[in-house]
Amino acid sequence: MGRPSKGRMTATATPVIILVRPQLGENIGMAARAMLNCGLSALRLVAPRDGWPNPKAQRAASGADIVLDKTRVFDTVEAAVADLERVVATTARNRELTQRILTPRSAALEVHGWLGQGEQVGILFGPERTGLENDDMVHADTALSIPLNPQFSSLNIAQAVLLVAYEWATAGQDVPAERMSDHAARPANKEELANLFAHLERALDESGFLRNKAMRPAVVHNLRALLQRAAMTEQEVRTFHGVIKFLSKSKHEE
Repeated sequence: MGRPSKGRMTATATPVIILVRPQLGENIGMAARAMLNCGLSALRLVAPRDGWPNPKAQRAASGADIVLDKTRVFDTVEAAVADLERVVATTARNRELTQRILTPRSAALEVHGWLGQGEQVGILFGPERTGLENDDMVHADTALSIPLNPQFSSLNIAQAVLLVAYEWATAGQDVPAERMSDHAARPANKEELANLFAHLERALDESGFLRNKAMRPAVVHNLRALLQRAAMTEQEVRTFHGVIKFLSKSKHEE
């Protein structure tokens, strides 16, 4: 594996996912699928129980062949991490080792920083039944613990890979916390909202709804505030105009 120059961030710099003594081919395939979902493709296996390649992994990967085709297999954790400068080990419990323990989110940020400095990074995941052992953990400089229900913190290995890979992917993107769906019309501007309210106010005056002069200012202000809070699209404003026009027409025809 080529090594980027120190101090230079590359567009393809991503962490390596290392599955230590994985037991089921299906879990390897699902982990590969989770990786590719999040933009990761470098997978290493340490002493997979059922050997490699594994047809069950191929089926479970659901098309993530680019990950499986490039998968490298090693006999030991030491060999699997030999070319890496940073190694993060996932663990669900204290292994009586003195290590920095990060959440997936904080670990993702640090991994981005290390890669940005040109360092190669690997993330270790332990076997399904037991997780990583101390002999595995000593090859890591940082531990990652997923804060889950302490009475039931067991995760399938593919679930753990997806969770950590997702944090990696979102930590590297400027993703807004909220957005309109892709098919939605643009948000209505203030002029369009003002025209809509003027139309609504005329219709309410004509209907007699605003006949109470003492209460009129408060009612008008509340209705204006309601329309502002609604965050309407320009298409919704046009629809609302149509509703008001139809109701006004129906009233006049009575």
